[in-house]
Amino acid sequence: MMKRIALAASLVLALAACQDDNLSRGSTRHLVPIPSATMALMSTKGMSKEDPILIRAYKKESELEIWKRGSNGKYALLKTYPVCRWSGQLGPKNREGDRQVPEGFYTVTPAQMNPNSNFYLSFDTGYPNAFDRSLGRNGGDIMVHGSCSSRGCFAMTDQNVAEIYAIAREALGAGQRGFQFQSYPFRMTAENLAKHRLDPNIAFWKNLKEGADAFEVTKDEVRVAVGRGRYEFNLDPDSASVVTQKRARDEQEVAELVAKGEKPIKLVYHDGDTHESFRTALANVTGVTDTKLGYVSRTEGISSGPRVIALNDTGKEVPEAPPTALAFASMKEVPVSQAETREAVTQQTAPVAATAAAPASGETPFYKKMFGGVADLFSTSAAQPVAETVQVAPAAPAAKPVLQKRAQAGPAVKVANAN
Repeated sequence: MMKRIALAASLVLALAACQDDNLSRGSTRHLVPIPSATMALMSTKGMSKEDPILIRAYKKESELEIWKRGSNGKYALLKTYPVCRWSGQLGPKNREGDRQVPEGFYTVTPAQMNPNSNFYLSFDTGYPNAFDRSLGRNGGDIMVHGSCSSRGCFAMTDQNVAEIYAIAREALGAGQRGFQFQSYPFRMTAENLAKHRLDPNIAFWKNLKEGADAFEVTKDEVRVAVGRGRYEFNLDPDSASVVTQKRARDEQEVAELVAKGEKPIKLVYHDGDTHESFRTALANVTGVTDTKLGYVSRTEGISSGPRVIALNDTGKEVPEAPPTALAFASMKEVPVSQAETREAVTQQTAPVAATAAAPASGETPFYKKMFGGVADLFSTSAAQPVAETVQVAPAAPAAKPVLQKRAQAGPAVKVANAN
């Protein structure tokens, strides 16, 4: 009976995700100070807690960055945080209920900070902005919040959202009228642009890249306007010239990658994704409320990440080649023992399960160094330091398929979350 009640409560929470109902009134968690390790980091970078901030988020990489303006008047990267959960696909949000995380340039004011969030702590990103409204996009309540459930939001661990909230609180409290929130489908690298060059959203993403380039050149908040159905970025002549040169170099690099054979692709997510460092932990969550994570929305497919679909030069999906007659013949001819079958399955599935737990470089994962274990990533205590920059190790190469004779008897071997 208790399990049924817990499941029902979880489903209600899932449906209400990103609709903050202020269910945590009376809590003092919004007053927790910035961790001492982060304060020390600011000091080494010539920053103070009162300095203005700016946030950049990337869906494909599942990362969120906090930038702070230093004593020289320029913004510099303070810390990078792993995103625990985002929903939908790459691409902008268009309407209420589409589960899409917005992409664009937004402003967060003090009034958008929610100390009484149902998701530990949160702030509203400001969607829809003037650009979204000009295109008829609707919806709202798109947050950066705690817990690990997303219905169009960036969901962080409680510990990380507490730190992010504290940093934003101090900057706004010191007089910053609002901080800019830049949301991107992916990091605007030549490789990403080459791979996604045939996506229907590519024109919009190139427009976002103009703003990204402006920030990276000036290291100052991007001045955004809306006109002709696109973002327009106001730059002084000198900065505009440097941005134009950067764009030309990037376009040349994209062209060179294409000439070398970089194939166009499409990423299809089951429903958003999680940062690689959380993948193994979240893959084992059943969807029922967990004492560490809270409700985790739609865990199906998290363990494997998105499907990568190859496209031809016209943007059409390239059909997968069917198995050859030789492959079928080999399958019939090669006997495989029960022990060998179990070993082969273990070898094929081990790299997937170990992606987050054992980086290929042999380096100790950041969550083990900083927290001592995966479970501690989800602690609601803000006393522990958070990794300054997440280093995600490249996935281990997939093992070659093992052809086996299906007629062999033996106990079934269950492969979790095959996608």
